[in-house]
Amino acid sequence: MKAIEISQAGGPEVLTLADRPMPEPDYDQVVIKVAYAGVNRPDALQRAGLYNPPKGASDLPGLEAAGEVAACGAGVANLKPGDQVCALLPGGGYAEYVATPAAHCLPIPDGLTLKQAACLPETFFTVWSNVFMRGGLQAGQRFLVHGGSSGIGTTAIQLAKAFGARVFTTAGSDEKCKACIALGAEAAFSYRDADFVEQMRAVGGADLILDMVGGSYIPRNLKALADDGTLVQIAFLQGPKVELNFVQLMTRRLTITGSTLRPQSDLAKARIADELRTHVWPLITAGKVAPVMDQEFTLEDAAAAHARMESSAHIGKIVLKVS
Repeated sequence: MKAIEISQAGGPEVLTLADRPMPEPDYDQVVIKVAYAGVNRPDALQRAGLYNPPKGASDLPGLEAAGEVAACGAGVANLKPGDQVCALLPGGGYAEYVATPAAHCLPIPDGLTLKQAACLPETFFTVWSNVFMRGGLQAGQRFLVHGGSSGIGTTAIQLAKAFGARVFTTAGSDEKCKACIALGAEAAFSYRDADFVEQMRAVGGADLILDMVGGSYIPRNLKALADDGTLVQIAFLQGPKVELNFVQLMTRRLTITGSTLRPQSDLAKARIADELRTHVWPLITAGKVAPVMDQEFTLEDAAAAHARMESSAHIGKIVLKVS
């Protein structure tokens, strides 16, 4: 089968087309014939040599895909060859076929194409598990998400709004801020022109912040929180190390937490999939939440897709057309 390999750690140009053996499904796994694969920041980090796959995972990039079940391993009872699914992957999505646990597959929501469905798993698993399961966001609370025009951001804005939260966000341009407001944000702040700390304190502070920037944002996030607020950290584009005065955590009863999705157990990911199926997939079917699409590239043009993502010019998700 055709696949995109990482020839060595480096820039987008190290992504190369190669031939690989077809994967075989292990117990409780399915093999998916990939139609579209989503492109995500962790793919770029892996390509750059900064994010190693978990033990036993494919060395190929690609953490989400949509397509048709091609084969089922022993123990799989709820899927059969020919079923169309989208799936969270341990890796290997940049290929014509990929294996993944059956419990990490979800049906294609009514009304969505395979291209749209390929944009769901990585961001929706991440947002649901961190904002709702870990962060406990409730209706009426003030929620701030950084990078509102990213795949994570556009998903977080829509889901938080759908569940009754007041949504605020940061983005890098007026165009991106307008896109965030169109998705349901009450206000969007250009991080080049406005201080999100002042903006959030003016409305009472954030009850919950979802951040993937880290670095200098961490102490600023704490200042932007309301008393009893929570910061959920999911990435560190500016770096993971910072000096903090922890007295404010005690006196203002703040919580700092976070997670990464890929290293979690198959069972933990299956539980997130079950919650998405119950609480979120009906919203997608009803047209209340939808993936935001940016641009499509062919599998052979994976390097161009990575360059597009790393330019930060995109709004929403980038996908690879595989078959």
